Amino acid sequence: MNAALTPQAPPQHADLRTWVAVLASLLGAFMAVLDIAITNSSLKEILGALSATQEEGSWISSSYLVAEIVVIPLAGFLSAVFSTRRYLIVNVLLFLVSSTLCGMAWSLESMIAFRALQGFTGGVMIPMAMTLVTRKLPVAKRPLGLALFGMTATLAPTLGPTFGGWLTDLYGWPSIFYINWVPGLLLVAGVSWGLDREPMNLDLLRRVDWFGVAAMAIGLGSLTAMLEEGNAKDWFQSPFIVTAAVLAVAGIYAWAWRGLTRSNTFIDLHILGRPSFLIAVTVAFTTGMGLYGSAFLIPLYLGQIAAYTPMQIGLVIMWMGLPQLFIMPFAAKLSTKLDNRIMMSVGLALFALSCFMNTHMSAETAGPELIAAQVVRALGQPLIMITLTNFAISGVPLQLMPSASGLFNMMRNLGGSVGIAVLATLLTNREKFHSARVGESVSLLNPATQERLDTLTQNYLARGLDPSAAQDSAIKLLDNIVRRESYVMAYNDAFLVLGVALLCCIAAVWMGKKVLGGTAGAGNAH
Repeated sequence: MNAALTPQAPPQHADLRTWVAVLASLLGAFMAVLDIAITNSSLKEILGALSATQEEGSWISSSYLVAEIVVIPLAGFLSAVFSTRRYLIVNVLLFLVSSTLCGMAWSLESMIAFRALQGFTGGVMIPMAMTLVTRKLPVAKRPLGLALFGMTATLAPTLGPTFGGWLTDLYGWPSIFYINWVPGLLLVAGVSWGLDREPMNLDLLRRVDWFGVAAMAIGLGSLTAMLEEGNAKDWFQSPFIVTAAVLAVAGIYAWAWRGLTRSNTFIDLHILGRPSFLIAVTVAFTTGMGLYGSAFLIPLYLGQIAAYTPMQIGLVIMWMGLPQLFIMPFAAKLSTKLDNRIMMSVGLALFALSCFMNTHMSAETAGPELIAAQVVRALGQPLIMITLTNFAISGVPLQLMPSASGLFNMMRNLGGSVGIAVLATLLTNREKFHSARVGESVSLLNPATQERLDTLTQNYLARGLDPSAAQDSAIKLLDNIVRRESYVMAYNDAFLVLGVALLCCIAAVWMGKKVLGGTAGAGNAH
């Protein structure tokens, strides 16, 4: 027994109710992805209110992401059990309740618990939106639906810090959680009206492989926790990271073994044997690294090096999001006419180019100098996400769409976790490397260094400091300059790694067959 939905023929047309349901689900996917990053720009204020340290506060984001990645593969199965309409509505209402509780959190522990519940309910909305697009829209309208779905994946991570910073500055940090009620109620209304009532199939709960479900939850949860906390805990020097790594390997291995050898699985892993789908999830993993990695690096750089406020950071990041609103409709239309391998290759090349444009930054580089790279990135991302989704559903029977959607979206989010973990570790290690190299030339025995110290000391003496304090302040300032320059070079290295990884994906794309939008996944209901 497979928990996939009953096969059905592709719809011939979409009425108003169908479009309302699909658009409502896309709004939910946007809201769920947005909430991954919306706390980033407000974290300082949240930690202050909860009396928590920066290291402890990392779990505010980690708990949401862990829960979200665990539930995404389960969404298709659970929607088959409870019906799509009922499952979506209940999860959205629970998401709104947990969002409210996050805004009312009284301690770090309560915030982490409520964020985990928020992620477990919000994660459902991402694969369900993709499933509704592929199941409810006729073939001719799928490119538009998939384009809108692609926008939720690319716009939300970039607008999250912007929106969060703006709300926090105006109304305080709890407002970033309370605002979810506006799109949430629209989603409930749209799905309630747009989707037909369906009977529940509770018998699936009795027949499904619960050992596989538990193995998946333990494996993916442990892997995500390890990635999120690894850099802060010095990786395998920490017993927590070692334990998480062992559980991750054991859990994922057990899930794969059960999924490939049994028929009563909650998600069909055999779909990974389809070359086009395997290529799609591989590229999705890498582009997830790029999407979430760039959304991680740029705000961090602007805050650390340029000393930007959350609002200023948001205005810079906005240039990575807004151009996509105008490009996405044209990209969707073009995907039905042009070989999607060409479009995806161009998109990956543009995304990589934008990363390479950020490899020449200096300590003076700030928002205006980064806008050009942001615009190039905005040109490439829509080309990637639309065609990538087409690759993912190419030739996939309709009854396997929930499995395809769950694995595809899980891999993209998992790629984001891996990307952020790798980049955070890379920044730490490369800063130490560059600091040591620069420190070799900035020696107190070097005449140029001594001259610079004398100048700085004189400046401090002119401000009224005594000679000893003036010299100490000059040495400290010089050390800070060395560290700042080392960090800038580390950021350049991180963008270089991202660019190379994205370029490598182009070769993988051309291993697949030609795909056109509007034909992918069409008519395979058997």
